[in-house]
Amino acid sequence: MSFARVTPIDERSAFGDFFRRVSIFRDLPERALQDLAARVTVKHRVAGAVIVAQDEPAESFYMLHSGRARVALFGDNGREVTLSMLRPGDYFGEVSLFDGRPRSANVVALTDVTVLVLDREAFLTHLRTYPDSAVRLLGDMGRRLRHADEMIGNLALLDVYGRLARTLVGLAREEGTEPGSDGVVLRMRPTQQELAHMVGTCRETVSRAVSSLTRQGLVSNRGRGMLLAPRLVAMARARAAS
Repeated sequence: MSFARVTPIDERSAFGDFFRRVSIFRDLPERALQDLAARVTVKHRVAGAVIVAQDEPAESFYMLHSGRARVALFGDNGREVTLSMLRPGDYFGEVSLFDGRPRSANVVALTDVTVLVLDREAFLTHLRTYPDSAVRLLGDMGRRLRHADEMIGNLALLDVYGRLARTLVGLAREEGTEPGSDGVVLRMRPTQQELAHMVGTCRETVSRAVSSLTRQGLVSNRGRGMLLAPRLVAMARARAAS
């Protein structure tokens, strides 16, 4: 697939600091960060574009430098399910580099994005040279597997209100927002269509659920964000346990 443009190598000098935001590269020595910066290809995609397509051959490891994206599955009936949201510093595409199989999901740009791309051999060479990165990668993959198990459980066991509550609380947790006395603020409020993809239902159902939560005082808009009341966290936990 074609990208909007490729950044020349002399524009990459600032990317060394970015790698410290990527969990598996955080504690690397400076020489390793500069080596990574020299090896990456810098590409740009516009909002709505598919960055990685399900079932395509796996050739690269990707890091989201700027913008927002989502990992999604598309059904033959037109339905979509969002598996996770990606923010700057997140990475994707690593699993297929190990098992040699095609991509297992799509990654779609929600805004204009910049991605840094390492080809397969450069990425695997880095892991062999710096085993600490490999250990961190295994830890991250374990957390993602637990998240996948949780999502399967949510879809199977919770109703729409329970899935929506857990999704909103989970998004706030991923942002690292500290709760206050009046609740926790989700800094970037998802659209109802985005929420529908995350909880596995249609936008109209999410609209009714959000309206109900708003009437109950469990959620409220806060600028471009959303305030989640302390009772919403309790609701999410109770529905998961029921």
